[in-house]
Amino acid sequence: MHSTLIVARMDPASSRDVAELFAGFDAGEMPHRMGTRRRQLFSYRGLYFHLQDFDDEDGGERIQRVRHDPRFVQISEDLKPFIEAYDPQTWRSPADAMATRFYSWEGSA
Repeated sequence: MHSTLIVARMDPASSRDVAELFAGFDAGEMPHRMGTRRRQLFSYRGLYFHLQDFDDEDGGERIQRVRHDPRFVQISEDLKPFIEAYDPQTWRSPADAMATRFYSWEGSA
């Protein structure tokens, strides 16, 4: 499984709106097309964390393939009033807001 973590800024009062947008998006076929296995959203003191788990390592490539899909474009537009880039001066795409994993551990099954 491959995971990505996007960090941005969000007013905590917007969490319900953001959750509803993703609930609608995730109810369709887009998560399957992107290889998304699980999505979790977190907030902490004005920060937004979007953890997305993929079936395999090509999750980022799948997102690149669907980024022009009207449904992907639409949710990106719908989120703009609620989610602000962590660093607007360097942000060009979600890849510019992805945290870098520096440690990982998994227990045995």
